[in-house]
Amino acid sequence: MTLPAWMANRWQHRDDPAPGEGTVYWHMPMRDYPQVIDLARDAQQRLAQFGGLHMTPLERLHLTTMVAGPAASFSSGQLDRMAMTAAGLLSSMRPVTVTLGRILYHPEAIMLGVSPAKALVPLRNAALTATRLVTGHDKFRDDLERWTPHITVCYSTAHQPAAPLIAALGETLPRCDIQISAVSLIIQYGPERGWDWSTIATIRLAESAMT
Repeated sequence: MTLPAWMANRWQHRDDPAPGEGTVYWHMPMRDYPQVIDLARDAQQRLAQFGGLHMTPLERLHLTTMVAGPAASFSSGQLDRMAMTAAGLLSSMRPVTVTLGRILYHPEAIMLGVSPAKALVPLRNAALTATRLVTGHDKFRDDLERWTPHITVCYSTAHQPAAPLIAALGETLPRCDIQISAVSLIIQYGPERGWDWSTIATIRLAESAMT
């Protein structure tokens, strides 16, 4: 990923959902990975001297698997069936090992890279397939060449030079290997930066049970 020259306000030209409106996501939550939380905390502390950054709450760190769409377009029954379908597709899949440590810079965000992406393809495909099968919409298609798995440390809320931020944080942090063992179906209500989540289901790998 090319280093940006300038940071931009992520939400300057985005329409925020109204209070109570939601968006359905498939996420891989990071709350159970203390190594990831430590990495993100380290990065956020190094960047704390700068304004114009919205830090991701550590309890909301996640890897976005896919955006399913506005919550109003899904019934509760469809959401339940999506979770059950994904659980069936993933019932025999074992946890997958991925590596963190590389810092990714985008004009709108600073992120922890997650690799190899191909290790997470079955999880992404299960989410896509479950959503497509239950909704009957063919608009959910995979684009693996453009998908860059990442965990966002902070979002940019201002137009400012990127070089000082890059100099303060660098391009790598200590390597961290984790095993991804679950994917969650969630609804995020209101503005993205409000972090108002409701978890519909969490599918554990190598198990058919959901929590």
